[in-house]
Amino acid sequence: MSTNRPVGPAPPPGAAGPVGLAARQAALVAALVAGAPLPAGFATDRVDAARRALLRKRAGEVARHWPLLAAGLGDAWPATFAGWAAGRPTAGSLRDGWDLARALRDRGALPTLGAEELAAREAAHRYDGRNPPRRRRLPALARSGDAVALQLAGRVRLLRPTRR
Repeated sequence: MSTNRPVGPAPPPGAAGPVGLAARQAALVAALVAGAPLPAGFATDRVDAARRALLRKRAGEVARHWPLLAAGLGDAWPATFAGWAAGRPTAGSLRDGWDLARALRDRGALPTLGAEELAAREAAHRYDGRNPPRRRRLPALARSGDAVALQLAGRVRLLRPTRR
């Protein structure tokens, strides 16, 4: 025997049907991952806890793609990433790390290991900040801080590491 009873609280007025539910779900996701304002009817403390948990998970994913950047920042990694990522929707772990490394470089706050990792990535791939990175075919030279990397025949060599 099954009954057709709604589960959970009733939707607010004006949010009837699947379209209203989809809009509320989209607003909640935007509040969780993109810094949008919290929609009405949600517990602020619970959404904040979920937002922090998602930022920690996202920081872990980015650290897997950018291990030297995360290691270079050490204990400051979670706070640095969370401060940068709060209010920004994810573009994927690789691109999030790339964008963060560039932002830190522009502020003069990129650690030595991160500069070497960024130079190596930029020698191997083209990335304009909007489209996914593409592997370079021709030889390329990239610089980040004091680090200089050369890509030749698909292999990247660090020519001048940063001073430690």
